[in-house]
Amino acid sequence: MRFSQNLMKLFATVAVVLGSALSTLVTAHAAEPVVDIDPDDIGGVVLSKAGPEAGVWVIAETTELPTRFARIVVTDDKGRYVIPDLPNANYTVWVRGYGLVDSPKMRGKPGQHLNLTAVTAPDQKSAAHYYPAIYWYAMLKVPSAGAFGGARDIPEKYALTDYLKQIKNIGCIGCHQLGQESTRTLPAGIGTFQSSEEAWLRRIQSGQYGEGMVNQLGRWNMVPIKYYADWTDRISNGALPFARPPRPSGQERNIVVTWWAWSSPKKYLHDLISTDRRNPTVNAFGPLWGSPEYSTDDLPVLDPKTHKVSVYKAPVMDPKMPESLGPGHAAGRTNRRPRARGRRTLL
Repeated sequence: MRFSQNLMKLFATVAVVLGSALSTLVTAHAAEPVVDIDPDDIGGVVLSKAGPEAGVWVIAETTELPTRFARIVVTDDKGRYVIPDLPNANYTVWVRGYGLVDSPKMRGKPGQHLNLTAVTAPDQKSAAHYYPAIYWYAMLKVPSAGAFGGARDIPEKYALTDYLKQIKNIGCIGCHQLGQESTRTLPAGIGTFQSSEEAWLRRIQSGQYGEGMVNQLGRWNMVPIKYYADWTDRISNGALPFARPPRPSGQERNIVVTWWAWSSPKKYLHDLISTDRRNPTVNAFGPLWGSPEYSTDDLPVLDPKTHKVSVYKAPVMDPKMPESLGPGHAAGRTNRRPRARGRRTLL
């Protein structure tokens, strides 16, 4: 009799535990945000061990279209996301965000609910890998005020404000970001050098616009080379940005980014145009034209409706004119090479 009573108590205890667990699961499921999607959307919730991840990016990418394609959205306060109006294809979907490292990539397709698990960065170095380029570029040091006015190597006519303008606002950074991984590190492909200054001197002579980079720094007697070398040395030795970027918030979370691969990895694009800014409805959903500047005569053209890329070869007055900036460049009447300026000898 006592055995039967104990057995009944055991069953009752197990039933209570199971009932409590089921109740917890039902409550958690009921609390999970509901995401409405259309047949051409992918949507779901991004969670981590800390709960819903707000203000992180969800990226859907495919190579099944005529060119590589990706669409990116941002999660809301409850970690919800919807990637809208996707072309019919299979997608790789993952999470990226400040304070995280990239999540495992999942397979998805339009019309599918796909909940994702965010991965918290294990340390600050791992988190900083995803910071915007400007957070790394802000680590670049500049000469002290006493270095100007002819006191040292900088030409007397330049003031600190001129230097800051060149480094922060005009020149290369006027159009292109600096500080991404490819510029805050020195590529092994440029060779082996005794110092980072020598490596930077070689680096700025590379590519289709090497002459322009050399000339811009030459105006300063190549003084900036010292500071760029110090910058990459400190980063190589483990230095990290002193500030941490905030995640997107407010209306920033409403942006939908669509990305296509076009042109060639060996040719750079300087600009693109799709319409007339004075009348933005001109050429609606029409082709986008790329401007490769000095890098090639081939202008890439993207059709955003069909996701197809074509090339328009720019005509020249004299096809026999010798190329002046390297293979693939627009021709010039005089062959020109990077020339030495300042007190350092170029390699």
